[in-house]
Amino acid sequence: MGRLVFLFASSLLLMVAARTVSAAVLEHSFYVQNLTVTRLCKRQVITAVNDSLPGPSLRVREGDKLIIHVFNMSPYKITIHWHGVSQLMSAWSDGPEMITQCAILPGNNYTYNYRITKQEGTLFWHAHSSFLRATVHGAIIIHPRARHSYPFPKPYREVPILLGEWWNANVVDVENQALALGIGPNISNAYTINGWPGDLYPCSQNQMYKHRVEQGKTYLLRIINAAVNSHLFYKIANHNMTVVAVDARYTNPYVTDVVVISPGQTVDVLLTADQPVGSYYMTANNYASASGTAVGVPFNPSTTRGVIIYQGAPSSTTPLMPVVPAFNDTPTAHKFFTELTSLVGGPHWVPVPLNVDHNMFVTVGMGLDVCPPNVSCQGRPPVGAALSGNMNNVSFVLPTSLSLLQAFFFNVGGVYTTDFPANPPVQFNYTNPSINADLPLLFAPKRTSITKVKFNSTVEMVMQNTALIGVENHPMHLHGFDFHVLAQGFGNFNPTTDTLKYNLFNPQMRNTISVPVGGWAVIRFVANNPGVWFMHCHFDGHMSIGLSTAFIVENGPTPDTTLPPPPTDLPQC
Repeated sequence: MGRLVFLFASSLLLMVAARTVSAAVLEHSFYVQNLTVTRLCKRQVITAVNDSLPGPSLRVREGDKLIIHVFNMSPYKITIHWHGVSQLMSAWSDGPEMITQCAILPGNNYTYNYRITKQEGTLFWHAHSSFLRATVHGAIIIHPRARHSYPFPKPYREVPILLGEWWNANVVDVENQALALGIGPNISNAYTINGWPGDLYPCSQNQMYKHRVEQGKTYLLRIINAAVNSHLFYKIANHNMTVVAVDARYTNPYVTDVVVISPGQTVDVLLTADQPVGSYYMTANNYASASGTAVGVPFNPSTTRGVIIYQGAPSSTTPLMPVVPAFNDTPTAHKFFTELTSLVGGPHWVPVPLNVDHNMFVTVGMGLDVCPPNVSCQGRPPVGAALSGNMNNVSFVLPTSLSLLQAFFFNVGGVYTTDFPANPPVQFNYTNPSINADLPLLFAPKRTSITKVKFNSTVEMVMQNTALIGVENHPMHLHGFDFHVLAQGFGNFNPTTDTLKYNLFNPQMRNTISVPVGGWAVIRFVANNPGVWFMHCHFDGHMSIGLSTAFIVENGPTPDTTLPPPPTDLPQC
């Protein structure tokens, strides 16, 4: 008996040791400062990390601990958000300004400290202050632990593909101008692939991303939409791609010739170089779902392109160009968004929780606000009103003196209220454009109203787009959690018939969901991570005017489910 106990204890120690050995502590320094670059015929000063655009890629394994020292040497206040990282028991390192921390002021620094837990695939980091994420962003590449493998054949090479936007202007000024006028921000001047606009733009013949491949080899493309305000179609001429993961969650293999990706989302695809030796353009162009609505939302109709070059292709070869989708190709977008499913039984797969503790029906969309002081409110009907965003008729306002997480942890009153409505205060025909004639519906009160839930409770949220101001596809991002996407559809959600469409077996998991234009989406997650977690539209132009909310998840019953105190170097307001 004693020998059996000894053998069991030894085996347990070996298992723990193996798990510990396979995890590492990785330390990096991010220097945020001005960088002068030339794009579209113009030299411009941007804010960048470590003198690069995009910023440095973080390559880690599941289980690794990251320590990132951020030194703000720029002229702007800033925070860094590690988009999609669950931040289990490390809410102080999540990064959204005034949600989990005050901003890092110029000349100051802060250290983010967190572990990658039960996530594999591609995520990214970006600034979470103003429009600075337009140039302050980079990839987070999460490999399986040592001696673990992908649930698909190992690719020959891995290639980050960061899709972005470029303005011929200071992006902080772009946002400030929009807020000062009470309107949406100016559209970008170009889209980019890994920081380069491509040869369809002025002065950009030699500013195009190029990737060389060997015929017959398979490559893992880690595609990230780091654009500020644009959904994008991504294609490669004459090539299919196989989706194997989204938002660092494995999927069943899904073959497609086009990837549709919203701001904040990531898609991992396998690309086999199975075409004749030659050159093939890759492209990204806008999916502009709001076009033709009541407000005629402007968008950038241009296309960025890079090129895939096969080894042995003559330099004189003219690359083949794919047929890019039309900007308003909603059927293609909806097909891609709805046909992905989770890899049941794959690494870190999580079954759908079946019992719901907290049901929410939340409208998401735009509206108006009474013109604030020092805002001109020009160009937005009716004159004298400013563009606003809201969820369930609440337009979210960030606190100014203390972050929400500090207020929660130290039990400081007067910073927020926990009365965010679980249902719309007024029910109406949400997707009928005629509702714009009902002026009171357009104006939502501004307040810091959030939702408090018990630890380990299951939350289901129906997100319903509205036609107020105009219908649009809204990319909604939840910090701190991945959620199951149970169903998506068009029109008004019908609880009698649409609940029958729920996929409770293998729904895709995401941290960012594109709520269909003029439609709805249903998500479900377990609130097992104490802290304060932001939920917002990942169009920065909408988030900054109130299309957001937050969740407080209470502490659990044990020390390891209780939020730890803040780090000593946490920035103060």
